[in-house]
Amino acid sequence: MSSENNFEALGLHAALLQALKDSGYETPTDVQSRAIPPALEGKDLMVASSTGSGKTASFVLPGLQRILAARGDNTKRREKGLVYGPRILVLAPTRELAMQVDKAATVYGKHVQGLRVTTVVGGVPYGAQLKALRGPLDILIATPGRLLDHLNSGKAILENVEMLVLDEADRMLDMGFIDDIRTIADQLPQDRQTVMYSATFAGHVGRLAQDLLRDPQRIEVTSHTDTHENIEQRLHWADNGAHKNALLDHILTERDMEQAVVFTSTQRDADWLADRLADMGHAVASLHGGMPQGRRTRVLQGLRNKELRVLVATDVAARGIDVPTISHVINYGLPMKAEDYVHRIGRTGRAGRNGLAVTLAERMDTGMIRRIQAFTTQNIPVATIVGLEPKSPEPRMFAARPEGKFGGKPFGRPNGGGFNKGYGKPAPRGGEGFAPRGEGFATRGADGFAPRGSFDRPAPERRDNPFANRPPHEGAPRHAFDRAPADRGNNAGFAPRKPGGPGANKGGFGKPQRPRQGGFSR
Repeated sequence: MSSENNFEALGLHAALLQALKDSGYETPTDVQSRAIPPALEGKDLMVASSTGSGKTASFVLPGLQRILAARGDNTKRREKGLVYGPRILVLAPTRELAMQVDKAATVYGKHVQGLRVTTVVGGVPYGAQLKALRGPLDILIATPGRLLDHLNSGKAILENVEMLVLDEADRMLDMGFIDDIRTIADQLPQDRQTVMYSATFAGHVGRLAQDLLRDPQRIEVTSHTDTHENIEQRLHWADNGAHKNALLDHILTERDMEQAVVFTSTQRDADWLADRLADMGHAVASLHGGMPQGRRTRVLQGLRNKELRVLVATDVAARGIDVPTISHVINYGLPMKAEDYVHRIGRTGRAGRNGLAVTLAERMDTGMIRRIQAFTTQNIPVATIVGLEPKSPEPRMFAARPEGKFGGKPFGRPNGGGFNKGYGKPAPRGGEGFAPRGEGFATRGADGFAPRGSFDRPAPERRDNPFANRPPHEGAPRHAFDRAPADRGNNAGFAPRKPGGPGANKGGFGKPQRPRQGGFSR
């Protein structure tokens, strides 16, 4: 190994190098080798890097180095009864991502004596957080909403923050945290260092960076057009909901399936599908933003310990799951935005392993498939399973081209008429240049006619879902993690539930909480 291609060459402290060695890391990733040196120099950074690239270490290690360098004048921060607040503040969009950063800080800082790291996130009691905020603190990792609560109550002291990290800033802005971020930033010292990580710096993310950063250095390591060479992508067309379920059941029983994350479009679908898979005998649980933090933590721990084989999740969890043994990602419900597809499939193929990303789509999903392929500039190969071939003809697709690079006309239609050629005026177009789903004419098959039933197809969450029309608190489905500990067998509570109607197993988690609007927790 050359001296230029190891962590020693980056100028890291001996305590951090020892922690990296203990963890088995010898060679920095591209984003680490490019972001760590300027971060150590105290420069503001705008880093565009894809998920799974090692970006967490690229800001945690410089933060720890700053703490080590300040230990000489750190005695005042240890005075009893005085609260000086953290030196490093990390803002993350979700609880799962905050816990992932907390874990990285603990692992890389194992040889930093007296290191104090805490997380402040929604869904957990305030008491423990208030106690942590009152004590000596080096690194604070928080979701913006809960930190703002503590800031407004005067419990969070941020006047000594030396380094602010915005992790996945685009996701935080998508979740409506832009005002919270600005309010928090206004409480920080003006001479702080700010580093910002985002999949893109276009639009409002770029404007926020312009407001918060001083003469930033831009680092772009990867983009959404990467080929994901270690992730095989497949597209299976399904005739209807029953066909989609049959395809899913076949994939989950394949011999090479180690662990799988199945993504749904809604929280209700996640609970319903997890309950269905539990009835079939799978070790499964759901994960979404409407669940209490304690249960979410137990679910993720069960996934890491391999007690769970299948996790059914919504997009709120897509950017916080880092489990190398996930071999399959299955898009049961398509994402609401094309860029979320990239973050979903990034849950597999981690730590140098190969992964499989499978998308199960019906004809009504054709528009989103087109948008995904345009966003990634890649076609998703269509595959079939023997005995489960679709009976309907495959929807007509076009070669993927980058969005916004060819005069705004998707796929180069000369008349700009999109996909409704021959019907007079073009259908109304959405923000991405495509007709809104459910408007205009349905996609036509090879014979030029709309598929049977395509004009009155029910919404996906209502099809094959006995709980679709019930309020969240009435008869909500239950599965692996919905039992009290006493009801769990030798398989740590992941065996299929006992016969009985939904909601029969009382206790444990009590009634499911009603999901907050938008599915996100502060």
